[in-house]
Amino acid sequence: MDEKNKDLETQAKEPASGASPEKLPESQSYTRSEPNGDAAVHNPETASTKDIPVEAVHSAEGVTPEGEPFATATKEEAEASSTHAFFDEAASEPARPATQASRNNGTVPPIPPTRAGGGNLSGNNGGEPPKKDGKKKTVWGAFLAGILGVLIGALIVLGFSWGALHDDNNNDATSTTSNTGTTKKVTVENTTGTTQALEKVQDAVVSVLNYQAGTSIATGDTTEDEASSGSGVVYKKNNGKAYVVTNNHVVEGANKLEVTFSSGKKAEAKLVGTDKWNDLAVLEISDKYVTKVAEFGNSDAVKVGEIAIAIGSPLGTEFAGSVTQGIVSGVNRTVPVDTNGDGTEDWEAEVIQTDAAINPGNSGGALVNIEGQVIGINSMKISTENVEGIGFAIPSNTVVPIIDQLEKNGEVERPSLGVTLRDVDTIPEVQQQQFLKLPSGVDYGAMVQEVVAGSAADKAGLKKYDVIVEMNGKKVTNSMTLRQILYANDVKIGDKMEVKYYREGKKETTTVTLTAASSTNQ
Repeated sequence: MDEKNKDLETQAKEPASGASPEKLPESQSYTRSEPNGDAAVHNPETASTKDIPVEAVHSAEGVTPEGEPFATATKEEAEASSTHAFFDEAASEPARPATQASRNNGTVPPIPPTRAGGGNLSGNNGGEPPKKDGKKKTVWGAFLAGILGVLIGALIVLGFSWGALHDDNNNDATSTTSNTGTTKKVTVENTTGTTQALEKVQDAVVSVLNYQAGTSIATGDTTEDEASSGSGVVYKKNNGKAYVVTNNHVVEGANKLEVTFSSGKKAEAKLVGTDKWNDLAVLEISDKYVTKVAEFGNSDAVKVGEIAIAIGSPLGTEFAGSVTQGIVSGVNRTVPVDTNGDGTEDWEAEVIQTDAAINPGNSGGALVNIEGQVIGINSMKISTENVEGIGFAIPSNTVVPIIDQLEKNGEVERPSLGVTLRDVDTIPEVQQQQFLKLPSGVDYGAMVQEVVAGSAADKAGLKKYDVIVEMNGKKVTNSMTLRQILYANDVKIGDKMEVKYYREGKKETTTVTLTAASSTNQ
């Protein structure tokens, strides 16, 4: 096949350069992306021969009966040139009279040269087309028939492509449209374990607003302004009253406390009691707007990896009732805390670790299991730039006995020695050896700074500068470990406890009978 024939076949397969892309039918419920590029998509049912590019062929066979080249041929003439009928008709016509030139010499003009021969393509016969040789007719007929076959094949392929695409569009549409073309409204019932858990407890989580005394800039009068906010959990409803557990640091320093429910209703709250060591507090409110009461779960049964849902009011009441979900990342964690704000860690809280997002304002809110039970009260998080997703909650089994005491007594009664302490490791080594006279290798313990008159320690004979190193058979490394031993769940008021200590470099032993102390003493 020569280069021109290749060009014709190529153009027959490619769409006309001026064709513009047809838009795909769009479904009413879906947004479809437009096809890439500028290629047109033809519908075989609507396409006509005007869509088929026609190349002018300047040869004896490529002119119309009127002698016009195909480049200027009409649509009908161009179509006629693509069929065998044109050649059949020409072959059946009677021979035309010879031209004057041929009569003069009695000879028949030779067959005109082909394009490759480089002769005069129009001839010298007054513009009439020369007679067609049978062999030549067969060659050109086969050639144009091949072109026609290619065009028909291309249209068939495009037709199948269009039909498949059209069917795909229809299949997509049937899921969202009816036979009349109207959009159907689809309602999906998406109930999960999380949504079921929230139905049980979400409305029991409230916002807690802390109002403190201030001074008006305009008038100089004393005002009560919102100083901070946190969250709380309604855990009990009885005799027209309801009780809310929250964190001690949420209510600390408040002149007035207010609770906001998930419905937007508000109620003034009364502070019943606090426990700074476990960072817990109990509030009393009217039960008028209480619709849900939370149920506590067994935090001792919590497993690492189980679902944990945090509910609260991060960043204030604007985001009240926010829910975040993660897992239980760790159990039986101990986290050092500073209870009196002096910058020194003086207590270790036992907590549940979770990666559920806990932000400022979530404090006092609920950490919930998949059953909708409260397994912890959200209390704190590690908030440094290089830490992500480490939050802590006070276990429910720690919370319940404390809030019961706060509700009944307004405070938590714990066993007490009646002393103030200082950690030995904060005392310079020279003073440890020269003043306290501690033996070599003893660089730990809790030094007695003061002894309360008439206290358990006073009655047991403990004195200032004694260094306690063991209680109840357990090593005392500092004041924090002493409190953990003293405040353990198995230690009760009235229990006798053996205490070992150093005085003037000598190790001695005494027995202390524990007495009651308020939640602010040790």
